[in-house]
Amino acid sequence: MLKTVIIDYGVGNVKSLEFAILRLGYSSILTDDISEIQSADRVIFPGVGAADSAMKTLEAKGLDKVIKNLKQPVLGICLGMQLMCRFSEEGNTNGLGIFDLDVVKFSSKNLKIPQVGWNQIADLRTDLFQNISEKSFMYLVHSYYVEQNENSIASSDYGVNYCVAFQKNNFCGVQFHPEKSSVQGEQLLLNFMNLKN
Repeated sequence: MLKTVIIDYGVGNVKSLEFAILRLGYSSILTDDISEIQSADRVIFPGVGAADSAMKTLEAKGLDKVIKNLKQPVLGICLGMQLMCRFSEEGNTNGLGIFDLDVVKFSSKNLKIPQVGWNQIADLRTDLFQNISEKSFMYLVHSYYVEQNENSIASSDYGVNYCVAFQKNNFCGVQFHPEKSSVQGEQLLLNFMNLKN
């Protein structure tokens, strides 16, 4: 049985994520214990909230160094994805630097910010999106986004075409909440569980 760990650093309600994993027939452990995280088969790095305070918590717990050095498949969700980047404009925050990318704020005056609700994703690549169709709708809540880049494996449009998912080596991240994105989101979580190490 896969040992799946959800990193606990006090940002956001992860109950819906735990329930989504259970519905797929897996169990998960919510923990900030370094040895538990390092020994997991799959690591999920969630997050809702402000980048600067989240990074301070990770650093205080020593989790920043741990996450960067993980060798098993790691999935960042929402703020978790953004914190995998080098820098975020939110609070001028230095991130984990796993991806050499910046997180910037939506700037169009015609947009309602944050983006809240369902939006289509496109340009789907890699096994993370297996059995998920182009233009599927996923649920998003965010004011900041990752710009298009060479590690992008999916995109979305909200006044600008941006990177809604990326992957490099064992690390992948999604801006949307798969646990709140119905059947397609659960398919993505299942695909993550089935990724080859």
